Order: sequence, then C-alpha cells, then structure tokens
Amino acid sequence: MRINLRKSLFILPNLFTLSSVFCGFIAIVLCSSGATDQDLYRASLLIIFAIFFDTIDGRVARLTRTQSAFGLQIDSLADVVSFGVAPGLLVYRWALEPLGIVALGACFGFVACAAIRLARFNVQTMNVDGRPNKPGKYMVGLPTPGAAGILVSLVLANRAASGSLSSSPLPIFAVVVALSFFMVSTVKFRSFKDLRMSWRTLALVTVAVGSSAWIALSYNVAFALIWLLASYVAVGLIETIFTLSTRAIRQRRLHHEQEDHKLRPS
Repeated sequence: MRINLRKSLFILPNLFTLSSVFCGFIAIVLCSSGATDQDLYRASLLIIFAIFFDTIDGRVARLTRTQSAFGLQIDSLADVVSFGVAPGLLVYRWALEPLGIVALGACFGFVACAAIRLARFNVQTMNVDGRPNKPGKYMVGLPTPGAAGILVSLVLANRAASGSLSSSPLPIFAVVVALSFFMVSTVKFRSFKDLRMSWRTLALVTVAVGSSAWIALSYNVAFALIWLLASYVAVGLIETIFTLSTRAIRQRRLHHEQEDHKLRPS
C-alpha cells in the first residue's frame, strides 16, 4: 500500500489547530464552577499555548503549501473555542463574577464578537472558488488571539501583583467591552504575515523588544506581555486615525479644487 506523502502533509497543520482546540477545551474545564486561583492560572497558560499552536499552524500550512478552505474553516472554529469561549469564561470567573448578569452579558458579548470577527475574516480571505487568499499586510478588526492574549496577560499579571488587579472589576469590565468592540470594528491591524524589513520596521521591533525586556526584568513577564499587546492595539488605532485624517484632507482639497474650477471663467 502506497502512502501519498503530499496528501498526508495536509494533516500536519490541522494537528496544530486541533492542539489549540485541546488547550482551549482544557482551559474551559479548569474554569468551570468551583475553579481555584491555581486552576485559573493553569487555564491562562493553556490559552497561551493555544496562541502558540494557532501561530504555528498557518506557517506550517504555508511552508508545506497545504493551505485549503478546510484548514481556514477549522482554524476559525478552533479560534472561537480557544480565543472566544475560553478567555470569556476565564475573565468571568477571575474578576467579573461579582457583577452578576452584567458580567455575563459582557463575557457573552466577547464570545459573540469573536465569532463575528472570525466569520467576517473567512469571508474576506476566501476566493470565489473557496480557497484562501494570500495573507495581506493588514487585517480588519483586532485578531482574536490578540484580544484573548490581553485578557490572559491581565490574569497572569494579577498573580504577579498578588491579586490587586482583580479587586477592581469595573476596569476589567471596560477592557472586555473595548476588546469586543475592536474585534468587530473596521480598524486595520497589522498581520505581520507580509512584513517587509525596512529601517522603520527594524526601529519598531528594536523599541518593542527593548522596552518589553526592560519591563520583564524590572517587573514581570506578564506586564511585558500587556505592554506589547496594548502597543499593538495602539499602533492599529493610530494608523487608522492617521489614514482617515489623510483621506479627509485629500477629499477636502479635491473639493476645493473642484469649486475653484467651477468659479473660473470659461
């Protein structure tokens, strides 16, 4: 019996995707009723592992040239579990449970926005024949791993700060609502999948790595993760505001030129 090595390679990226689902599933189990602080800490680490597997599966698919519509769909379904349900339940058990029904609504909103963002991503990155497009420089809406990473880093930072962050649920509630909005917004965030090295890119990477290393050494790795992900969100917002401002100035200038042309004698 012959084994088609080419066809068997399609299994490889999907194994990484299923590993991400496994991590998300175990995180959900740990966050069930009666979860201890240690359980929530372990769930946070599992979601970080899920982020790692999610990052690897796409790169493996591109390296082995095994991108497919099936891979795109299963990857998004995995992300709903690992970066929607798991972090939503985690942050509810960790800090928002005292807020009652309001917290449930916010956490469900996070899960719903993650599902909407992933469905939109699938539609935008799919060809007419159902095959995935080549990854672009930007993605519309905050990626779900980034949103989940911010929530997880807050839980880890809370452990490093001896529980001082979870004592104030309202700021955490605001973060959950903001992340939900960013996921379904039209703000463009860099994908780093079509990254071209230039002096600006090198300068940005140097500043990001240097500042993160300083924060990690001075405080804790969790705080460095918060800084990195918050900076990623801030860069997306700044670039969007700059693009909109430039477009508005260009349109205003074009409108003035058209008006001047109309007022000139023929």
